[in-house]
Amino acid sequence: MPTTKIIQFSCERPNSNSIKDAVAVLHSGGLVAFPTETVYGLGADALNAVAVQKVFEAKGRPSDNPLIVHVASLEIAWHFTTEISEKGLQLTKRFWPGPLTLVVKRKVIVPDIVTAGLDTIAIRIPNHPVTLELLKRFEGGIVGPSANISGRPSPTSAKHVYHDLNGKIDIILDAGPTIIGVESTVIDVTVDPPVILRIGGLSREDIEKEIGETRRIISQEILRRSPGTRHRHYAPKARVFLVPKNDRETFIKQLSKMKDDGKKVGAITYSENMNVIDATKFHLILSPSVESYAQNIFRALRELDSLDVDCMLVESVEEKGIGAAIMDRLVRAAQNI
Repeated sequence: MPTTKIIQFSCERPNSNSIKDAVAVLHSGGLVAFPTETVYGLGADALNAVAVQKVFEAKGRPSDNPLIVHVASLEIAWHFTTEISEKGLQLTKRFWPGPLTLVVKRKVIVPDIVTAGLDTIAIRIPNHPVTLELLKRFEGGIVGPSANISGRPSPTSAKHVYHDLNGKIDIILDAGPTIIGVESTVIDVTVDPPVILRIGGLSREDIEKEIGETRRIISQEILRRSPGTRHRHYAPKARVFLVPKNDRETFIKQLSKMKDDGKKVGAITYSENMNVIDATKFHLILSPSVESYAQNIFRALRELDSLDVDCMLVESVEEKGIGAAIMDRLVRAAQNI
């Protein structure tokens, strides 16, 4: 495949001719990376098993890891599912378009490769003007796992996608950096109470305000219905070590030990007490806002990787709201699972 084509967009005025070109690529079985409010996704026609297989090959993604299907409307979502529960519909009315993925019962027309052979399918409507226009013109479903090499930090810019997948995909739709920065929240509404399988850009607190109590993970069988839950994810090449929030003493102790061991150490912090410890190009200071931390954490992990550090010290955040999603990603990155 030749060098991947990058098409730049203004979110206010998506270029209709370029969208038309991307739709043509999808209809022909090609691959298009697209922006969402969460991270960049890697798109293929969800009903074309051959095209979907190309997604797995481009990413190096395990075949037992199901994909999320992106659609433009609830009406089109019904093309892929036999049933959405009352609570599921309640969530769609409140949070679609947005960073919420529903796990529902699939229709038989959906290729097994999309669902990893399961009887459920993950569906969402993304909240991004460029991709919504793409989906509307495509008039169907587009699979959209993160547009990166499987297991690595998710892409929050077209630059990240190009770095990982240049020459492996046809087109990247570049609409600038993503707003949320972590993937969608995945909730299984085939059971009651529903089960949050992956916490993401929509908090448990906001979901439970809308539909009441949700259940914690009840089995590995249910857990496997969601992407991003079992295989190695979000990890840079360097080893990641988490430091408790605002714990200056632990940070200094670990930093000194790693340097004494001859390691090239990177750091990511955000609290004022931690930001003055190691003022070098290997110490990335993020905004104290937890929303900004989420938006920039994958970028920071990739940036330190580009500096060839051996290990990274990363400051933790409080596990509430989107902080729970940040910690889910950082714990996985640190454990290399």
